[in-house]
Amino acid sequence: MNSPPATSTHLRPDLEAHIDRAAAAHGHLCPGTIVGVRMALLGLSLLGYEAPLNDRDIKLVIAFVEIDRCLADAVATTTGLKLGRRSLKFKDLGLLAATFLDLPTGRAVRIVSKDNARALADLTAPLSLGSHERQIEAYRRLSDEDMFEVTWVEVDLPEHELPGYSKQHAACERCGIGIRHRREVIEDGRTLCAVCAGKAYFTFVK
Repeated sequence: MNSPPATSTHLRPDLEAHIDRAAAAHGHLCPGTIVGVRMALLGLSLLGYEAPLNDRDIKLVIAFVEIDRCLADAVATTTGLKLGRRSLKFKDLGLLAATFLDLPTGRAVRIVSKDNARALADLTAPLSLGSHERQIEAYRRLSDEDMFEVTWVEVDLPEHELPGYSKQHAACERCGIGIRHRREVIEDGRTLCAVCAGKAYFTFVK
């Protein structure tokens, strides 16, 4: 018979407040929200920061989320990092994972949600609850070791990916639109935007 997994007896006292804020921002409470909240809390803690990041520290951290699901909203809400401030990056890998980068030191930690965490819910939360509710309850209580795989990594972040970068604007030689953050495409010696270079995510309606 499988023994129950370890559960945390020292979760942050403000965990529920973080979960409530993330659920409100996301629109509902779901297991992925709790995974994202705990992932963000762990990542910042390992880098020596508190959540949410204060006005000084928020300029020192970048988070990379690897899926466009509930987890991403929870990481954004918990940390305070934002896509529009270029401190939250989306890498479309389809993985329940996020990397937290400390800009002053270059230290970075990648945290992956373990696939077997869902199975552990049945050993952790009351069976009287439905599957969805068991996950929510278990993800509040499982230890970080049972929930996550933690790996220290290196992130090669070029200057033009940094928050505040505003150098080297270009103009598309076909449509004239300004191109920022070095996203221009050089094709046959011409500077083009991604749309004119045929790399758009849409097609024009004729």
